[in-house]
Amino acid sequence: MRVVAGERKGMPLKAIDGTTTRPTTDKVKESIFNIIGPFFEGGIALDLFAGSGGLGIEALSRGAERAIFVEKDGRAFQVLQENIKKCRYEDYTELFRTDAMRAVKGLLKRDITLNYVFLDPPYHKKEYYDLVDTLVENDKIAHTGIILCEHSTDVTLPENYGPFQLTKRETYGGTIISIYRCI
Repeated sequence: MRVVAGERKGMPLKAIDGTTTRPTTDKVKESIFNIIGPFFEGGIALDLFAGSGGLGIEALSRGAERAIFVEKDGRAFQVLQENIKKCRYEDYTELFRTDAMRAVKGLLKRDITLNYVFLDPPYHKKEYYDLVDTLVENDKIAHTGIILCEHSTDVTLPENYGPFQLTKRETYGGTIISIYRCI
């Protein structure tokens, strides 16, 4: 696993041992960012269920101004911290070791607007995709923002989250990437 493009291109990232997370492969990550980017001019990324942080770190490398990472698993959180430090992004990140639902409640209390939301929850926890509705309903995502949901082929996501419409759906083996934007 590595940073695919941008200022940290080629930087190897540590992955988590075991089966508690599913790191997004470099090939899928490159495809995702070619669709939504490929480069950004600032903005804030939210990487929920961050795992080792590959999506949020990629967003920073490609020009996002800041990134917020949320990861509950202790081993994954430790690897996330190591990857942030290795990439020298400590000054541009906020890391929270907590449940995603609690983290989103915390975000609702802040004066913050997100530009990129990456949601890759455990596939069997379909209720976590409702967090997108919570962020949209509380006007926490910029109208020019992008929502990216990674899910299994047996999970069907809605065609829209408020004004954010499904604009692209790509299948990679047993994984689907659904991308939403305001049209």
